[in-house]
Amino acid sequence: MVSVQLLSDIDKLPAVQLGDFLLQIEIGEPSDSVLDIARRELRETPDVVKSGVAELRRLLKDDSKLHVPWHSDAWLIRFLRPCKFYPESAYDLIKRYYSFKVKNHALYDGLVPSREQNVFNQNILTVLPNRDQLGRRVLILELGKHWKHNKCTLDEVFKGCVLFLEAAMLEPETQICGAVVILDMDGLSMQQVWQFTPTFAKRIVDWLQESIPLRVKGLYIVNQPYIFNMVFQLFKPFLKEKLRSRIVFMGNDRELLYKHISPKCLPNCYGGTLSLPRVTGPQWLELLLLCNEEFKVINSYGFKKA
Repeated sequence: MVSVQLLSDIDKLPAVQLGDFLLQIEIGEPSDSVLDIARRELRETPDVVKSGVAELRRLLKDDSKLHVPWHSDAWLIRFLRPCKFYPESAYDLIKRYYSFKVKNHALYDGLVPSREQNVFNQNILTVLPNRDQLGRRVLILELGKHWKHNKCTLDEVFKGCVLFLEAAMLEPETQICGAVVILDMDGLSMQQVWQFTPTFAKRIVDWLQESIPLRVKGLYIVNQPYIFNMVFQLFKPFLKEKLRSRIVFMGNDRELLYKHISPKCLPNCYGGTLSLPRVTGPQWLELLLLCNEEFKVINSYGFKKA
């Protein structure tokens, strides 16, 4: 049986076998320890969930401009969790989420893994197969020496991130515990710096701050050279205090990184002792391709066209 987390008719849980390890999008029920986090941090109790789902469903049914799967409790909970089950806040988030898609339709139209294979095959974008010590998903972007900017644009990198985080939104444990990003800028060149623009910076910040129904708990910038300051200056004007406070510049200071992510949860390239194989971009692509139909269904919802 496939969990009701999915909107499509995929008939088995997508998974890829890597040696002894099974890589999969985890759409099963959260563990008791994670449900305890949900109670403490998100007000998530059966009564609060029931009333929040009912009220958010009513708000969406009354909105003639939106076409959304309001019949799905699991889909409604995806938006209620980052809003601590306040239905009006979740309703506002849903409208911002779809407004952002309309504003950036050139990037979102037809956005499915099968059409975005290049960014994954470049192997600059990956997710650790394990969660960190706080149950968070860990996304790694390598936009320094491993990034061939003449073969993969920043728009492609953005679309790859969207696909990863849309997949993460399917996972109840990620909805509760959130995600963190390691931005590895080792070997960043001046030619790469010029790829960043104020328009791109504003889009990324708007997406993270206003439009994504996921708890982004930290942005950890590692191995950055001095010229990365030029890139960050583009982002600074758009940052609000909440997101700004979650951005940590770590350089080569591994002890500082360990204060945020346990070395037991990190690969050896970051001084960690993780025994699981590091999953490559192409291996994640193999898994995401199995979810292609789910992404098509996700793309079918939004504001109704006039």
